[in-house]
Amino acid sequence: MTRECSLLLPRVCAALADPRQPSSDDTCLEKLLDWFRGLTKFDPTVNLVQDNPCLTEFITSVLALPEPSPSILSFTLRLAGILAASENCFQCLQQEKLLVRLFGRDGPLNSALWEDASVRSGWVEGVHSMMHHQPALHFLCSGGGIDVIFTLQGDPSLFVASAASQLLVHMLTLSVESETTKPPSAKDCDWPACAQTIIKHIEDSLQSSSAPHIEQSLKLLTHLFGSCHATWTEVLWSGIAKQVESFLMEETVQAQPMLANLLLNMAWSPVFCDTEGSFWALVTSALEHLTPVQVGPLAAGILRLYKCPQDVRIQALTVLLQPMDCILRAASQPLEYAGLLDESVSDPATVESLLSSKSSCASLLCQTLAHLEKLLSLIHLPGDLPYTSLLRSLMTILQFCNGCLSPASPLGSTISRILINCFRVQRSALDVLAALSERKCCDTLIGSLFDVLLAYLESPNTSPTVLKKTFQATSKWLVHLQELSCSNNQLQQTEKILKDVFLVLQKRLCSPCWEVRDSSLEFLTVLIKSLRDQEEFRQSLLSSEVPRLAENLLEDPESYVRASAVTAVGHLAFITYFAPESPVLGNQYNKENTVAKLQEILSTDPEGFPRRAVISVFNKWLRQGCTGQLEDTEQFVSRVIQTVEHDLDWEVRLGGLKLVEVFCSQTICQLGLSQCPYAPVTSAVTSSVHQNESLQILCRAKVFGFLFRSLCDCDKPVGQRACDILLGLRSSFYPINTPQDSQGTADSAAGHGMAWLQRTLRQGSLAQNFPTDGGNGVDFQDPESMMLALGTINLEELHDELNKSSDHVEKSPQSLLQDILATVGTVEENEADCY
Repeated sequence: MTRECSLLLPRVCAALADPRQPSSDDTCLEKLLDWFRGLTKFDPTVNLVQDNPCLTEFITSVLALPEPSPSILSFTLRLAGILAASENCFQCLQQEKLLVRLFGRDGPLNSALWEDASVRSGWVEGVHSMMHHQPALHFLCSGGGIDVIFTLQGDPSLFVASAASQLLVHMLTLSVESETTKPPSAKDCDWPACAQTIIKHIEDSLQSSSAPHIEQSLKLLTHLFGSCHATWTEVLWSGIAKQVESFLMEETVQAQPMLANLLLNMAWSPVFCDTEGSFWALVTSALEHLTPVQVGPLAAGILRLYKCPQDVRIQALTVLLQPMDCILRAASQPLEYAGLLDESVSDPATVESLLSSKSSCASLLCQTLAHLEKLLSLIHLPGDLPYTSLLRSLMTILQFCNGCLSPASPLGSTISRILINCFRVQRSALDVLAALSERKCCDTLIGSLFDVLLAYLESPNTSPTVLKKTFQATSKWLVHLQELSCSNNQLQQTEKILKDVFLVLQKRLCSPCWEVRDSSLEFLTVLIKSLRDQEEFRQSLLSSEVPRLAENLLEDPESYVRASAVTAVGHLAFITYFAPESPVLGNQYNKENTVAKLQEILSTDPEGFPRRAVISVFNKWLRQGCTGQLEDTEQFVSRVIQTVEHDLDWEVRLGGLKLVEVFCSQTICQLGLSQCPYAPVTSAVTSSVHQNESLQILCRAKVFGFLFRSLCDCDKPVGQRACDILLGLRSSFYPINTPQDSQGTADSAAGHGMAWLQRTLRQGSLAQNFPTDGGNGVDFQDPESMMLALGTINLEELHDELNKSSDHVEKSPQSLLQDILATVGTVEENEADCY
């Protein structure tokens, strides 16, 4: 703790303990606690209580108040716990009898304030914080505090109940690992006193007839097996395994939903996943007896395990796929295609019953689909999934949802009526469909799949959110389709699908709904990014009305749509204008017309999103060398710089700096300076000529004025980027890292100009009227002046200043203490007579 903080702390403690002062902001109190936590962790040997008597005085003052505020009492409990985490501080607080008064029977436990959840929460957190040594453990157990924690497991506040459960896990772990000389074993199970009390409570709760007590113990065990992987947990489990297993057989027990989480945490623990026999037999039993809704997370979790018996893995996959298999079987009777499963783990009638119910059908399918999507995202799938049947099942669900399938079976008819226009299920099914496109084994159903997708794209009943998901799935499957196209039949199929897709896209680009127009443009951009090198795609796109319609949307009334249109048109240019053999007539005119439109948006659009999109597109064009010869690029960059440097949106200005960075790099590389990694070694004379030429180009493009002005930008990221670029330029023009000695120019006009520039730059964003037109002796378009500026301006100092976080002042402990004092003010100020 610094001297300044130690001087401020007594005043802060006095202010917080004074009931006449207004309560300090909870955020400030949280930060104060974080500071004390940091102090105790940084040096556990420091005795904060002894070094700062004001802390014990503060606790004593709060305890002496007849009715302290709940927030201050909660803060005091948590502070005392943090301090007592150190054994030295614990002993000091014990000697003052403060811990007993805070956490014992005579403290807040028996006051009216205990009814406030924040006080109970503060008590639990305080106890948890101090539980780092045996004296604290013995203090709590001997004073009856452990019974309080048992009670708080059932607290009406879920936050307090969860914290109490986690505290018991922490105490059990601390007791076993600090109070035993050898780990407990099944033969010689001699638990320490505190651990024995907690374990007996768990056993008694599990054997009781009280559902809440059973649930509390199962939650505690779930926390324990999830956080502690010591071998003694297996000994603990051996004593309660039979009782937990019995819950699977008793359908009336409400604790069944928690068993899935418990078993999954155990399966992730190396203590249990490496064992054979009893544990995996229990998992198998759970997969058979838990309901499909309860068992889904367990099955999905098991399938993500690396270590798991093969038969359990197969069973988990069967459980997960059962609702999808039921959908396939319901679609047609007799079954026209192979189902997903050869046999079921549990009774199929249970799944059929859930899918036949309006209250459970959608939730079961959404849960199953969510698990499948996560499973498909894994790089290495555990075992082989029946991809073709799974795809057919997804298509069936989507057809049920839009009413395009008339099932013959009574079950199918019921499911179809429930799912019609069910957006939740549609979105989930489309997510899985998109993920399935990565798996190359569903090729036989491509035609049918696109029929389903096109039906969704065409239907006026498709909601905007579902349409967006359909676009995403369609784009992924179109990429997959291009990978397949090799035979004539497949090429014809691809051409037909692309033609149909662009016909639908034309309609969607004219939709009255702005979300639909926006999604359509995003879809077009994704397609161009992925497929612009494919001849069939380019021909289909350019023979449609899509490019014209996309360009029309540059003038859309909705700013989001204009931004998406800018991005789409920017990518379209790679096909229409920048391709080696562009098929568009009047290419040069159209190109210049498009560039002019985008520059107009950049300079006049009232919204930030379209302007950001334009500068992003210009960056992409420049990076890929699409802006023409160096002379054309120079004029292009200069125009853009002059537009963006006055933009009110800092992201647009930052985009302008990125453009400048690319331009500088390309200019230096093209003229053969060493900045380019593949440039040949050049002589000093040649290098000097190229250096001068590069400087002239950058000056003519007005790059330096923009960069130096940006150093004083009011938004720090802009200044940081400008400084990084200037440092890069200096390393190019002064490769040996020896900037010119400015002594000889100190008294010259140029020297005075550099001194003014250095002073102005040091003011940063406070600099007023920064000139870029040669004022104050600095000509930003003069190569010699800019060479001098790069060599004399202390860019490192500016770089350090710009990258220095304000946290060192604003988030310092001293600043925090001052803020608290400023918040509470003084008693005199608050005692003014309001009358």
